[in-house]
Amino acid sequence: MVANLSSAKIVRVDEGRINSRIIAREAKADYRRIEAASIKKLVCLSSAQGKRMFVRHFVTLQLHVHFIAVFARTRLDSDELEKVEEAIRSQLNTVHQSLLQAIDGIEHLFKEHGISTVATYDNQPLEIEVGVISSIGRRYLESIEMFDQLMPCFQTLEIYEVLTPKAIDTQVALLKRALRNVSVTSRRFALGLSRRMNEVALAAASQGLGETEISENLTAQEEGRTEEAEEPGVPE
Repeated sequence: MVANLSSAKIVRVDEGRINSRIIAREAKADYRRIEAASIKKLVCLSSAQGKRMFVRHFVTLQLHVHFIAVFARTRLDSDELEKVEEAIRSQLNTVHQSLLQAIDGIEHLFKEHGISTVATYDNQPLEIEVGVISSIGRRYLESIEMFDQLMPCFQTLEIYEVLTPKAIDTQVALLKRALRNVSVTSRRFALGLSRRMNEVALAAASQGLGETEISENLTAQEEGRTEEAEEPGVPE
């Protein structure tokens, strides 16, 4: 008698516990003070690197950018803030170009070595609906999705011995650092602007402005402190 092995399972696979651990280990950002409309987008990430990049950085970047675009404008000059936003966009453009170059390089290697199948993950993808509240947030999310799509392609090239694990680790580390630095930059700008707002509030107090005006400024500052506290630690 020939055993029917078509439906037999010889290994145990993940059924969502990995995703639960990734989400549980990260700090939860507070959106309760954000009064902004958002475009709802279903995100589906498969790689461990893509999932962690998303969970650690996407929400906090959105909070920092919102602080710059909305709260900081209540006390600071718009021209100054536009320069800050443009600096973040410029950094995002650089990341996007790096990701496109990596995709082009992988496509070339696939064709050169006759590879037509991409490795797939057995663990469950992370599927979650998010609200995108700014153009910078949208572009950052798109970059994370591109990064996630690259991961199984790199793994495929390692399986076929086209690239060594060391070469892959080097390329992935550069892309991860570039993506993470966009979030770090937005945080640094937000904290710097929060300090500037504090200076404006102190100057207003010294000039004897009304309590209402000073209170509004301090409320905006508190937003910055909240965002700083919400930023999870990022291991190197």
